[in-house]
Amino acid sequence: MRKKLIILSAIIVAAIISYNYIYQDHRDIESESAEFVISTAEISNQFSEDALASEQKYLNKTIEVSGTISELNTNEITIDDKVFCQFSNPILNSINVNSKIKVKGRVIGYDDLLEQIKLDQCTIIK
Repeated sequence: MRKKLIILSAIIVAAIISYNYIYQDHRDIESESAEFVISTAEISNQFSEDALASEQKYLNKTIEVSGTISELNTNEITIDDKVFCQFSNPILNSINVNSKIKVKGRVIGYDDLLEQIKLDQCTIIK
């Protein structure tokens, strides 16, 4: 009887820990402070020199990156053809291609083919 109670307790504890691990609160990148403030040229050089080490350093971290807009769509921009930024909401009409910008977002990876760093949950820093 005592063994069954211990096993049942262990299963309940494991279930609670698993549930809390799987269903974590969502991060609010907009309110977080950036762990790294860097230019597009610097971060691009780091990824092109050693992609694995750079991914370990930046992956899932909030960064602030600055540069010139090279592409502009409804919910995404590309900065200096090196950093792809995806926004949760449509971008305001106040920005244009070839204008300077500073963006904060979460690094989600590196695209080897396009040689671009991918950010999501981005916001424009004024």
